[in-house]
Amino acid sequence: MSLDRSFLEYPQLRHGMDHERYAWSMLAQRPAVRWPGDKPLALWINLTLEHFPLNPAGEGFKPHGSMVMPYPDLRHYTLRDYGNRVGVFRVLDALETYGLRASTAVNGELAERYPALLRRLQARSAELVAHGWNMDSVHYGGLAPEREAEYIRRTLAALAPYADAPLRGWLSPARSQSENTPELLRQMGLEWFADWVNDELPYPFQTAHGPMTALPLSLELEDRFVVGENLHAEAEYADQMIDACEFLIEEAQHTGQGRLLALNIHPWVMGQPHRIKHLERVFAHLADRAGLIWNAAPSEIIAASC
Repeated sequence: MSLDRSFLEYPQLRHGMDHERYAWSMLAQRPAVRWPGDKPLALWINLTLEHFPLNPAGEGFKPHGSMVMPYPDLRHYTLRDYGNRVGVFRVLDALETYGLRASTAVNGELAERYPALLRRLQARSAELVAHGWNMDSVHYGGLAPEREAEYIRRTLAALAPYADAPLRGWLSPARSQSENTPELLRQMGLEWFADWVNDELPYPFQTAHGPMTALPLSLELEDRFVVGENLHAEAEYADQMIDACEFLIEEAQHTGQGRLLALNIHPWVMGQPHRIKHLERVFAHLADRAGLIWNAAPSEIIAASC
């Protein structure tokens, strides 16, 4: 019995992308991106600050880092909270020591729980990025648009007092989106999101409410992914970040096209006393390469890439 022809037919089947979200665009074939000062590498450092509820409902799915033991899972809850009480200040101090700038992606509920932390971040953050309501409010296929819109509204309202201008960027909890997420984000005035990791440079992204920008925040170079999931040693994490930096500089110089190094850091992971020195080694290397690196806020990187 042969497969029915209808299984092979798709209205948008064509060369390139089988959708209208973004155009077919190979990195090697794009016009060259030039960063300010003609530096070959743009650097985006992002700190992700999260609130994991002690009693997660797990609707849609439980993201990595959520509670897994019988209630009350204080072992994991307090470890995640450690990042917001202890680890974040070590990471901020390390950034200041090496003269580096970082954006902060923050859950809305965390802003309500730790206003003192948000005030400090307001003075130190290169840019505040909305990171959803909490880590149990994931955006997933099938989530009612009205509920998803409320997650976004609550998040923006909670973070607004700590932003010097309207928030422009979004990072979904667990990087998860529903089929409606881009439209809802754009409808509420957001200009870019960092959930998709199918590229290394910003690219135009279409929604029913107008264009956005997809700004990839590398998952392969994320501390939680390298140390927590791949189970690599902390020293290996530092080696990989430095290797990525050096390769991208060399590639940018060879091709004449600017490259982007995007590092996502979780203070409950790298803010630990046995790990911070390895993060500091990465920061020291980045600072040493300042003549070739443009360290910028994410919205600045998008503006410069257009």
